[in-house]
Amino acid sequence: MRRCGRMVFAADRERARHALSFHAKPLGLGRPPALSQAGGRKHPLQHFAGPSKQNSSLVNASMQRLRMGHITLQLTSSTLPRTHCKEASTPTKTVIMELHDLEKSKTTDVSAKPMDGYASPSHSSHDAERALPEVGTTVQLKRRLQSRHLQMIAIGGTIGTGLFIGSGGALATAGPAGALIAYAFVGTLVYSVMVALGEMATYIPVSGAFTAYASRFFDPSLGFAMGWIYWFSWAITYALELTASGLIIHYWRSDLDVGIFIGVFWAVITAVNFAPVNWYGEIEFYFALIKVITVIGFLIFGICIDAGAGQNGYLGFHTWGNPGAFAPYIAENTDLAKFVGFWAVLIQAGFSYQGTELVGIAAGETANPRKTVPSAIRKTFYRILFFFVGSIFFIGLLVPYDNEQLLSDKTNATASPFVISAQLAGVKVLPGLINAILLCVVLSAANSNVYSGSRILVGLAQEGSAPKFLTRTTAGGVPYVGVAITAAVGLLGFMNESNNGGEVFDWFVNISGVAGFISWTSIGISHLAFMRALNARGVSRDTLPYKAFWQPYFTWYGVGFNILIIFTQGFEAFVPWDTRTFFVNYISLILFVVLYLGHKIVFRTKFVKPIEADLDSGRKEIDDMYFEEKEPTTWWGKLGAWLG
Repeated sequence: MRRCGRMVFAADRERARHALSFHAKPLGLGRPPALSQAGGRKHPLQHFAGPSKQNSSLVNASMQRLRMGHITLQLTSSTLPRTHCKEASTPTKTVIMELHDLEKSKTTDVSAKPMDGYASPSHSSHDAERALPEVGTTVQLKRRLQSRHLQMIAIGGTIGTGLFIGSGGALATAGPAGALIAYAFVGTLVYSVMVALGEMATYIPVSGAFTAYASRFFDPSLGFAMGWIYWFSWAITYALELTASGLIIHYWRSDLDVGIFIGVFWAVITAVNFAPVNWYGEIEFYFALIKVITVIGFLIFGICIDAGAGQNGYLGFHTWGNPGAFAPYIAENTDLAKFVGFWAVLIQAGFSYQGTELVGIAAGETANPRKTVPSAIRKTFYRILFFFVGSIFFIGLLVPYDNEQLLSDKTNATASPFVISAQLAGVKVLPGLINAILLCVVLSAANSNVYSGSRILVGLAQEGSAPKFLTRTTAGGVPYVGVAITAAVGLLGFMNESNNGGEVFDWFVNISGVAGFISWTSIGISHLAFMRALNARGVSRDTLPYKAFWQPYFTWYGVGFNILIIFTQGFEAFVPWDTRTFFVNYISLILFVVLYLGHKIVFRTKFVKPIEADLDSGRKEIDDMYFEEKEPTTWWGKLGAWLG
């Protein structure tokens, strides 16, 4: 709790509530008489607000209801000893007010427009009282993550096999220039999503963030469909990462069964996610740090090899001339074929970037989210963009796009363009080292999968889109039911042990991939609805804790291109037509539509009107919180602060 003058004390709220219920004298309904400032008479609420700030939430709410004529006042003098505050030595005067039930009144004035954060005139006074922060409410998730944890969770969930292995396929499909442009372009789409999410997550930092925003601001059916398909994408990716971990170990011991390592890593990662969230944050911080150091090391390696440190001497932009800057795709050596290759890489680039939105999911467990979330969004995006675009650029300089290993279907170090570039340069010691790093990369991504999936389930349950038992937490604030269910899906990794499990798994992979674009689109749509709700309430965007630039145009830009990519990502099924390929590429979109329409038909939900959008739940609690920050004094503390 805060110290005096800066904190809303829970004990004072309790006293105010009891006084509100038992000690007020009703004076009737209607607007209060005008109270002149002449003759030294103060506005009655100034008697309340002047001597004491400890009941500021009640003061603000009551001031607005007084203006609307929904409450009447009677001044009394009472003593509320501030025994819990060492700086206070004098009693405090307060005003006791009676809030009448407007539903029982025949004369309700609804002409006044409600201000942001307060009950509408159509609501009863009991509703207004409930809108105040509850006393003794149990907080389910603990705000124990710092800015450095928040950033590394997002980086850890993003930098994975998509960059270390999948980037090779992007280079082979589009060529060095085509892949570079594709990754940079998708980076702008990701940034439009991140800043949109940043505005909402700092204003209302709640668990399961963007699934809740879709339900609150646009349509509950959108939140339901997006939340469940997004959860499934993370849960099934957990199974994929576990499988990849076993295959990576095959690089050293091909005689061992993959299922052994799937089981071992499943148990370890699941156990980590049952620990308090700060434990998870620390583990993920160091896992992600390994990834960051690896990428930075590769960028330095790329500069040296390209400048002539390798066995082939100076390279420069040699690969851009031979075999070329753009690779033709499907068609043969035409400008259209080069464009098709570029467009096909957008999908791979999008898959690689997915995970940056984890900043929004972790906002509900972050200390001082109004400060840490905007900082994390900016730093996370710029670092990820630098890592991805920089890596793709140097891979394109060191490895020609027609290298046969780039098209390998292997998942160990031999398929990584990082390793291929080292082999071409004559460095023989790197494959084993990079394979070990790949194992850390995969385990870190799997760790993020379980964390994000469990928090999405909490958000769905809080919004009424999933059973309430999913919100149950341990004493340390861990949603153990959500963790258990998400982790259970990871056991599907054992399907690769069967003869026909691979085909089913391919379908799961496609659901996981395109679900990211669907989620990005939904975040953008939610942000557009959020801005409409602010405008309907008369709230200026200048008052937001974090204000993004170029809005709403930047969000429209992201939404438009994300929708275009979703509908065109399976174009290979049309040239020529192939029914199986069509369903494999569009199964996630079909599932999303079924979830959305099914929920809307069963529950008959309606689109949320801007004036009725919930801008309050989860916001006022943050307004009343105080977060004490300490400046680091040690060199390692300062390094951590710089990283965060």
